[in-house]
Amino acid sequence: MFRALIFAAAIAAQPLSAQDAEPHMTMDRMAEIVQALDEDAQINGNGFEFIIDDVPVLIVADVRANRMRAMVPIASTDSLTPEELLRAMQANFDSALDARYAIARGRLWGVFIHPLKELERDQLISGIAQTVNVAQTYGGLYTSGAAQFGAGDSSGLQAQLLERLLDKGEDI
Repeated sequence: MFRALIFAAAIAAQPLSAQDAEPHMTMDRMAEIVQALDEDAQINGNGFEFIIDDVPVLIVADVRANRMRAMVPIASTDSLTPEELLRAMQANFDSALDARYAIARGRLWGVFIHPLKELERDQLISGIAQTVNVAQTYGGLYTSGAAQFGAGDSSGLQAQLLERLLDKGEDI
C-alpha cells in the first residue's frame, strides 16, 4: 500500500547520474506507456483516449508548448452543489495532490498537467492514476490516492490504483 510513498522517498534520497536519467518524454514514448496501461488505447494526433478502471481518460500534449494534460470527465456543472464545489476545492489543497478538480465547458474534470519534456514515466503513470482516483472518489473521499498534505480538511488514502498502474508500467 505504501509502495508509491516508499518509491518517492527512495528517488528523492538518491541523486540521478547522467546514465540513470530518463530520456525526455516524447509523443512516441508517451504512446508506449499509455498502450502498456491499456492495449486498446487510441492515438489521435497529439492525444490519446483510453480506459482505466472503466474511466475514460484523455491526454492532450503540445510538444511546441512543452505541456501535457490528462483529463477525466466527472460530472456536468449543472448538477454540482455548492457543498460539492467547496469539498472539491478543499481536496485541491490537501488530497488531490498532482491531480486537480477543474471546470471547463460545462463539466467538472479531474486533470493532471505537467511540462511534457521533463515528464518521467512514473510521473505520467502516477498522474493518470491520481486523475482517475479523483474522479472515482468524487462525492466521497475526494482523493488522488497518492498521499495527503496533513494540514488540510481531507482524510484517508486510496493508493491501490497507483500501485497497480506502476506495476504495469514497470518494464517500459
